[in-house]
Amino acid sequence: MHHIDVHIEKDVYDTNNRIADENTACLEEGGVRAFDLLGAIGSGKTALIERLAPLLQEQGLRPGAVAGDVYGDDDYRRITALGIPAVNVNTGKECHLDAHLVEDAIHHLPIDEIDILFIENVGNMVCPTDFRLGAEKRIVVVSVTEGDDVVNKHPMIFRESAIGVINKVDLAEAVGADIGRMERDMHRYNPGIKVFRTNLKTGDGIVPLLSAILS
Repeated sequence: MHHIDVHIEKDVYDTNNRIADENTACLEEGGVRAFDLLGAIGSGKTALIERLAPLLQEQGLRPGAVAGDVYGDDDYRRITALGIPAVNVNTGKECHLDAHLVEDAIHHLPIDEIDILFIENVGNMVCPTDFRLGAEKRIVVVSVTEGDDVVNKHPMIFRESAIGVINKVDLAEAVGADIGRMERDMHRYNPGIKVFRTNLKTGDGIVPLLSAILS
């Protein structure tokens, strides 16, 4: 049985990666740059989109989004309130988006009206790691309220990400979180990761983060 499980798992990943490559090709053909947002529930993924969208529009770039959730449309409603095109994707029992779900979402978006696409994954620090979606970069968001050991508890998600965001830095002292430790842990697991500290409630740190995303 063990060998059967391994083969099935490999088939799932191979199929997902093939579709992810097709998503990449489709987005590139449409002139769309896509970014995969990962992080736990409440870390600040939707707030990040809310902060980035107007800044992108100021630069003449048109943002869009895919809002991934197990159930409901709370994040989707927050995103569409920005006046940008978006698709809500409910995964049901699955704790992550996969390339096929994103493929379907892309086909429901007005791609010719989007320059920058944010794919907000389900709020989970483990399941999304192994499933490529076709995005250009992965951005992982953590908040100090999750504890300063959150990075050390989820190393794989940081190894696969280009950018790490430490959010809610204004609350670090109140919750006893060592931001320096969180940043050091990110670099320990991924020496090449670019780390940014933000307070998305006020917008602090968002400008240099946007520059890194678009670079």
